[in-house]
Amino acid sequence: MIDAPSPALETALAYHRAWTGHDFDRAMTYIDDDIVCEAPAGRLQGADAFRGFMEPFTHILTDSSLLAAFGDETTALLMYDTRTLPVESAPGAECLTVKDGAITHMRIIFNQAPFIAAEARAAGS
Repeated sequence: MIDAPSPALETALAYHRAWTGHDFDRAMTYIDDDIVCEAPAGRLQGADAFRGFMEPFTHILTDSSLLAAFGDETTALLMYDTRTLPVESAPGAECLTVKDGAITHMRIIFNQAPFIAAEARAAGS
């Protein structure tokens, strides 16, 4: 028996491929205008606030490796590792709620320690 693909996972993966592929405009086509994003930086509401938070990260991204992806009708969970200009490894995870092909809620968790260490090294230079 072959399971039907998860609608939420399909949307989450398409979004992930777009932003990790440096096509943030395409990534935003999967984001609901009224998205709520809970991130280490705090709660963001609306597509403009989300873009302001996420798009700058894509400018320092050099590579990404998807570690795991799961989903059902409305929820998807992605875990990945990113390589950026300042750090070699910055693991993260996203729990996404999807409705009608758009991401309406996202909770992002990522390890800030590598970035804090990189900033401390740069300040000491």
